[in-house]
Amino acid sequence: MKNFLIKFAWLFIVVVLIRPAYANVSLVVLGDSLSAGYGMSAKESWVGILQQRWQETHPSVTLINASISGDTTQGALNRLDGVLRSHAPDAVFIELGGNDGLRGFTPTTISSNLLQIINRLQDDSIKVAVSQIRIPPNYGRRYSDMFSAIFPEITEETDTLLIPFFMEQIATQPELMQNDGIHPNREAQEKIADIMEPHLLQLIGKK
Repeated sequence: MKNFLIKFAWLFIVVVLIRPAYANVSLVVLGDSLSAGYGMSAKESWVGILQQRWQETHPSVTLINASISGDTTQGALNRLDGVLRSHAPDAVFIELGGNDGLRGFTPTTISSNLLQIINRLQDDSIKVAVSQIRIPPNYGRRYSDMFSAIFPEITEETDTLLIPFFMEQIATQPELMQNDGIHPNREAQEKIADIMEPHLLQLIGKK
């Protein structure tokens, strides 16, 4: 009986130590049209490509695309509780703010909304990463600079991961853009997936 208890205790310790390495992890992408796959099917978006890729390479990771075209930081804040109830994520990547900037929302409003989203996630011990977002310079240098500064400032304040804006590597190549000059096309999605993959794996501790 004593030997059995010793063996059982060792087995329990091994299971406890090994389990975290194989535990399932869920990651939500909370974004707008740049992540929702504007003008294409969900499977064709960069998130959809990573979902399919990780079924082979990282089967313990569930990647959920909760992005909505046209969404703003306020819209995402309003629907955040529903996203959390539906998916109970371990980590969230926030790609928001572009529509706010294009509509000329004040930097203070954008910062406040993002801060509320991040605080809500951190209250539930959810890991958070935020994408740097930039807007075209035709909105004026002063506003564009103030807008771009929001993201490093808020990630420093909340001690969250700041991820470079993936569009900076895409928007300069016209062949990767849709006719509107704002959204990446289907060809660009694989490239964005390649750009984002190491950052998201870092967020969930799989890198």
